Amino acid sequence: MSNLTISDLHVTVETPEGPKQILRGVDLTINSGETHAIMGPNGSGKSTLAYSIAGHPKYQVTQGSVLLDGEEVLEMSVDERARAGLFLAMQYPVEVPGVSVSNFLRTARTAIDGKAPALRQWVGEVREAMDDLRIDPAFAERSVNEGFSGGEKKRHEILQMQLLKPRFAILDETDSGLDVDALRIVSEGVNKARSTTDVGVLLITHYTRILQYIKPDHVHVFVDGKVAEQGGPELAEQLEAEGYDRFLAKA
Repeated sequence: MSNLTISDLHVTVETPEGPKQILRGVDLTINSGETHAIMGPNGSGKSTLAYSIAGHPKYQVTQGSVLLDGEEVLEMSVDERARAGLFLAMQYPVEVPGVSVSNFLRTARTAIDGKAPALRQWVGEVREAMDDLRIDPAFAERSVNEGFSGGEKKRHEILQMQLLKPRFAILDETDSGLDVDALRIVSEGVNKARSTTDVGVLLITHYTRILQYIKPDHVHVFVDGKVAEQGGPELAEQLEAEGYDRFLAKA
């Protein structure tokens, strides 16, 4: 069993006024096969946590550690983190003009496995995953995310997750901007990855609606850059009914 252990993580971001502290001592452990939901109000540091783990240069880790099976992630480059099995589905996926979806996916899989996948088998895997996510096969020859709708971009993120088979997947507000049908399709894609691999999932969201489809094992309330409370799925139901006011008042 693999584990991703975040210990006493402090992170700052550079602003015109100088460094601003965002994370203030985050402690969190995710094991293989577990799904952890991180919920919290805007500006609480949820996305900062995601991008800090992934290695975004905008965020400066000033204290703490992120260990993947005992190996320090913070000492790895961004591509080394991806090859080690970390995956980030971004809230706002970027466009990559001139790079087709099919080439992008096969190149990524080759980088992770150390060798190119057998072509016939790979084409079959891609087609099956695209069918699951209701992605038109013609998208395989389009440039990555270029001209895609918000829902299409999110489905493409989950397509990557299914095909790259990471050890740990961080889903940063994957439900943002999705209509009901797209939310269901994306959630089904995540659930298929969970059922066919031992992927550990860190699901970041404001709302409980995605948790109706993707059932978390643990729920963590994020306020003012740290975990304010944690519990099981019932905690998400409590947040839906009561909101974050009691946590914000304490902060």
